[in-house]
Formats: sequence, structure tokens, C-alpha cells
Amino acid sequence: MITVYLLHLDRPLSPNHTAQHYIGWAEEDKFLERLAKHRAGNGSRFMQVAKERGIGWHLVRIWTGDRGREREIKNKKCAPRLCPICSVKRYHEVPF
Repeated sequence: MITVYLLHLDRPLSPNHTAQHYIGWAEEDKFLERLAKHRAGNGSRFMQVAKERGIGWHLVRIWTGDRGREREIKNKKCAPRLCPICSVKRYHEVPF
């Protein structure tokens, strides 16, 4: 089994690269080590750029499964809908 996780960045990488989420995976016993690598800027290029630009992030969701589960989540391209932070923002931005 692996852990699939969703990270929410405090802001987009840049005005031209508006992605604000990262979906990744790690073996269950290596999950915390993988998050530490992201914090250090060594986990993935996306997270390395976030670190270089001083962008903070939060772990917001985890799932168990396999690499297929990670691919399924990524292919849906719906990270903001899966993100509790973005969902709360969207809810509060709806005019009454």
C-alpha cells in the first residue's frame, strides 16, 4: 500500500503558473520522510520551486491505495475541489 497525498500551496507558483496543489505518493513507511524532502526542497521539481520562492504549504488530504489511485486523482484534474482549504474559500466567496 502507498499513501497518496494532496499539498496546498499558500499561493500559486507564479502569475503564469497558477497551480497551487501538488498530488504525490509515498510508501506508507516513507510518508513522513517524503514530506520532509518536500520541506527541504528535494522532493519534486514543483515543490523545489515552491521552496525557492518561499511559498509555504500544508498537507490537506491523504488517501491509501496504489499508484493507480494517485494517477486516477491526478487525471481528474480536480485538486481544488478535493482541497478543504479551497472548498472553504469557494463556499465563503459565493454571494448571497
